[in-house]
Amino acid sequence: MSRLVIRVAMVGLVLPFAGWLLRSAPSSVPGRHFWPLLIVAGVLVLAGLYVWAVHRRHGSAGVVDRWARKSRKHSGVASTWSILRTSSAWAMRRKAKTLRPSLRQLTFWQRLAVKPINYATPLARVGWQRIWSSCEDVTLRVGGPRTGKSGELAGRILDAPGAVIATSTRTDLIELTGPCRSRRGPLYVFNPSGVGGLASTIVFDPLAGCDDPATATARAADLLAGAAAPGGAGGDREFWAGQARRVLTALMHAAALGGAGMRDVLGWVADPDTASADVRRYLKRSCQPAFDADAAQFLGTNERTRSSICSTIMPALGWLTDATASAAAGIDQASAAEVGEGPAEFDVPALLAQGGTVYLLGAEDGQTAPLVCALTGHIARQARRLAALNPGGRLDPPLTLALDEAALICPVPLDNWTADMGGRGVTIHIAVQSRAQLRQRWGDTGAAAILNNAATLLVYGGMRDPDDLAAYSTLAGERDEQVATYDPQGNLTGTSHRRVPVLSPAQIAQLPAGQVLIVRRGMPAAIGRVQMAWKRRDVRRTARADRWAPRLNALAELAADGSRWTVTAARQGSAWAAPRLAQLAAYATSRTAGRPDKTTRPVLEEGSTDAI
Repeated sequence: MSRLVIRVAMVGLVLPFAGWLLRSAPSSVPGRHFWPLLIVAGVLVLAGLYVWAVHRRHGSAGVVDRWARKSRKHSGVASTWSILRTSSAWAMRRKAKTLRPSLRQLTFWQRLAVKPINYATPLARVGWQRIWSSCEDVTLRVGGPRTGKSGELAGRILDAPGAVIATSTRTDLIELTGPCRSRRGPLYVFNPSGVGGLASTIVFDPLAGCDDPATATARAADLLAGAAAPGGAGGDREFWAGQARRVLTALMHAAALGGAGMRDVLGWVADPDTASADVRRYLKRSCQPAFDADAAQFLGTNERTRSSICSTIMPALGWLTDATASAAAGIDQASAAEVGEGPAEFDVPALLAQGGTVYLLGAEDGQTAPLVCALTGHIARQARRLAALNPGGRLDPPLTLALDEAALICPVPLDNWTADMGGRGVTIHIAVQSRAQLRQRWGDTGAAAILNNAATLLVYGGMRDPDDLAAYSTLAGERDEQVATYDPQGNLTGTSHRRVPVLSPAQIAQLPAGQVLIVRRGMPAAIGRVQMAWKRRDVRRTARADRWAPRLNALAELAADGSRWTVTAARQGSAWAAPRLAQLAAYATSRTAGRPDKTTRPVLEEGSTDAI
């Protein structure tokens, strides 16, 4: 094929040259008047050859051949150009006006002055290059315990340009990121499980806003999702989950209309016969008659069906038996009073405007997961509603959801959120332990949706599941490996090529600490190095400043008496002490100006207790 192409190209070049020679020949030469035809024929041959080459390059065969050549050249991993084109800061800048609609008002040179951290976040380093992820992309990190997922995820909290919702099973995430985030906005903690003995600073009543039918429907779905049995929906489980969602919606709507509480809802589920009169009376006040029909059908159905529905609802209300969770929900007024007093509703627009941070803590037992899931769903839905009112339909700055151990403590519908939230200015970062954990919580279909919707997958080492390792090895692709052949005397007799995985399952399992396999959309796989949050300069600088805070406060007290010290030194005739004492006092005043004392400043802001 190559020889034929060369021959055709030579014909295309020779024909115009022959036409030019014929044109320069005397008029007596036979056929001289055909010189324009030769030139036109040569141009047509060259144009046809060019069209064929373009079609071959950009057609399916050409694209596959080009990919194969690149794969052989770079051993199947991402090249410098691939990273620069798809995942660099320069690539993020090209989408800046879409990611942050407020940047459209700036000129090109003004946008260049805006740092990429305002609309993207760095994930890892590959050599001297940095892999970035835009604020509309979902990132998923998979790794076993103590492989560094939480340390890397903490960096996404610190880099968030706007408000943050962070989930965790431990308090170390607050201790690591709280001091830095407190300089950007208020901090809140919702800890219904009492993890680490840390008190909640916000109160969330699941019945708040349930007098609206749409809110009641969403709240009931969130509570039931948090208590859903492992394995996702399917078969009879899906049917009973739908019935439970319909009934719980009606009961919560009735409680909100009648001024009842969640304990009343629990009592209605436990004893539907005695609740019939109150529920029907409250639902008469609803603007939606369908709720009364749902309640009537539930209360009037046979005992076996009603017991199945109630047994499905009960796990979603199990947190009511926990005193700490009840206080966090405002159920136990005596305990809730210890949390603090605040406004009647949690102001989500103010949280977004102030760039605040909400830490949601939960235990691995899952009893309080419905309550954490309901609060996360409330904030996310409010953010989605506000995004629709903004230019471009996006939050600006974006809201960041950093979901550590999402399958354990915050089983929100990630299979749907990962497909929808990115275009609304909500960035989702997920950390799980394995694909099996995803399948256990969201089922096979939901786990596949989450994996497909994640623009970047970070795979940590230390895993032992052969199926998971084989799947990640398949995602990394294959490469050509040269195989040498030797004779019995050890002399090289020939070479051949064979297709082998870019990374074998064993190599992925044996990735050293701090290194991850990066599978990113539009880019070949790469091996990168992630940074733990406690090694960041801003974290160490903040910790150092907090350690020096007591000493600076002591110097500030000296500044208050600086005049007395200066006068005393002057009376003693010391020409050296007086000016230096004055400089020391001025330095202490400048360093402590506006800085609260660490001994008196709590990690969380005082007066930040809000009831929802």
